[in-house]
Amino acid sequence: MPSNPEWVKALKPSGPQGSELLAQERAKSSLNVDQLAEYMFTSEILQRNERILKILQAEPVFDKSQNYFRGRTTRIEAALARGKRLQQLQVQHKWTKEEFQAANELISEPTPYGLHASMFLVTLREQGTPEQHKLFLEKAEAYKIIGCYAQTELGHGSNVRGLETTAVWNADDKTFTINSPSLTSSKWWIGSLGKTANHAVVMAQLYIEGKNYGPHPFVVQIRDLKTHEPLPNVHVGDIGPKFGYNTMDNGFLLFKGVKIPHSHMLARFSGIDPKTNKYVRPSSPSLIYGTLTYIRSSIVLQAGSTLARGVTIATRYCAVRRQFQDRDVNEPGENQVLNYTMVQIRLLPLLAATYALHFTGKSMIKLYNENQKRMSAGDAGKLADSTRQPGPEELNPGTDLLADLHSTSCALKSYGSTVAAEGLEVCRRACGGHGYSSFSGIGSWYADYLPTVTWEGDNYMLTQQVSRYLLKSARAVLAGKAGNNDTTRILTDFIRRRDIGCAFDVIGNDDDLVSAFAWRVSFLTFEALRHRDEDKQSWNSLLVDFYRLSTAHAQYMIVKNFHDALNDPETKRQVDAETISLLHKLFRLFALNTLEKEASEFYSSAAVTVRQITLARTKAVMKLLEEIRPHAVRLVDAWKFPDWQLDSSLGRYDGRVYEDMLHRASELNPLNSVVFDPYPDSKVLFRKDERKDLRSKL
Repeated sequence: MPSNPEWVKALKPSGPQGSELLAQERAKSSLNVDQLAEYMFTSEILQRNERILKILQAEPVFDKSQNYFRGRTTRIEAALARGKRLQQLQVQHKWTKEEFQAANELISEPTPYGLHASMFLVTLREQGTPEQHKLFLEKAEAYKIIGCYAQTELGHGSNVRGLETTAVWNADDKTFTINSPSLTSSKWWIGSLGKTANHAVVMAQLYIEGKNYGPHPFVVQIRDLKTHEPLPNVHVGDIGPKFGYNTMDNGFLLFKGVKIPHSHMLARFSGIDPKTNKYVRPSSPSLIYGTLTYIRSSIVLQAGSTLARGVTIATRYCAVRRQFQDRDVNEPGENQVLNYTMVQIRLLPLLAATYALHFTGKSMIKLYNENQKRMSAGDAGKLADSTRQPGPEELNPGTDLLADLHSTSCALKSYGSTVAAEGLEVCRRACGGHGYSSFSGIGSWYADYLPTVTWEGDNYMLTQQVSRYLLKSARAVLAGKAGNNDTTRILTDFIRRRDIGCAFDVIGNDDDLVSAFAWRVSFLTFEALRHRDEDKQSWNSLLVDFYRLSTAHAQYMIVKNFHDALNDPETKRQVDAETISLLHKLFRLFALNTLEKEASEFYSSAAVTVRQITLARTKAVMKLLEEIRPHAVRLVDAWKFPDWQLDSSLGRYDGRVYEDMLHRASELNPLNSVVFDPYPDSKVLFRKDERKDLRSKL
């Protein structure tokens, strides 16, 4: 591709240079970035990431210079080459699962092997028996077989019980027949299925002697291991381009009477006795929720990091970008965009949200691990619940801790991924016109993240599960039979105090601020319970109320976890007082900004007064914006995103925004190596084409 002329290379941006502006920003704050980063991630993880980054940058296949110029076909070809090399590096360097995941996060685009690692292996490991681990898992871990997780269908997604694919037990030869009885039973959206996988964990309705026992997982080979061609009576392929996520080969899959052996039904939790042909029920249905709860908890942690990428790019760019002159300040030159309060009110609460989601995600992972220890210590046998029925109102995962954890993970997954997805778009728009360029690094990241709001549970559907649990807990509290967890405690406290009311000082007292969020959740829970049990309103008529209730519950948990993290003795041991004070301001900004946005519910529950809402908006939030503003750049620096990972002109650490944009547009753009023939009467398209073969090679 042509290089810029020397006279163009000599040009500089007018006014203060981006590097100078970001240096000035960092000089305004004394925040110890390294200390805060080590507190958030640990020094071991930061050093690990630096080590892996150097390995990846040294590999030509991971070069990102052409990422934004490739079409879908060449992008997926490059992604396949990267996926292969990544697996080779994992073997070469003996990377752990966490190191491999870190490498994927640095590359920042899915490869066609993504669902093999994240779902196929996990499902085999979690739901397979020791014999099935020998049969499938060992080969899958060595990449001798490549798999995917085939659950979603063309006609059914969130309603797993409505799946149409069938698995009929054949008592005569001890096999299952996998069949796709309709067009809508086609497996659809399945990552790694389109072109890569040769095996699939297929979720199908189990039929024994004509009786449906519900969806169960079956391992099915779909392609020949030598030719990689589809097997007989298997129709499989790629579903085509998507809004984003186009380096993944999401696929479709249809079966016509495909037989598999008895051993191919994953049987850790349930199965069929081949001697008696009887269904063996799971001894502990609640255990099935463990993996999904962990994934959802991880999504909460991921939401903070995902949003932080967009906030980092937008904050740095808005500190470099200058537009218009402040009429009230007698200073020459244009004003930094980040100085405008309309930009601050959009970006700084999102900056606060990144930290709030990070601490909440860490808390959720910790709670999950504690629960797993309990179960492995012998409590699992107490989790069985034979009364669980299908449908949105029947989700009863067993013990109080597991039920509370499952409900909370649903609420936080729904809210956290929504905040991250919508927040990325706010960040893009805060970057003005240049935010629309792929070089911003936000648009493609937003498009790739967007599926998260629907996978692992559609965000709207999940809120029904949360409300189902909250209503059940409220009934137990009223009956005096409540268990002991955070949800039942706040509901019990509300019942005890509701007649005398509350007087929360949300402006001056952090504990009261948290309590106001708890009060609002409790009020909305008992209001929904009244509508359901006393007024006998239909479930469908209450879905909007349930969504609001789940959102309130998630917001309370995030505010509570952020508050708890700041008051943890370990935090005070690892972080200096100045940093804790700044984090405290972020906590208050997130909480008070949320309170002001949800003002009607806080007021109707009597958690706050109109005067407090007014003060939160006009005084407290605006003052916090002013206090946090000088630290904004250092606060995003603490997330420690390397430029290579962000792949953004606007979010460069050194502030060389305009230089990088011109370099990408002029020197890296393959279209600039083509000379068009613009005349309609000419049959020639290009008068000259000097593009090189830019396909990734191993």
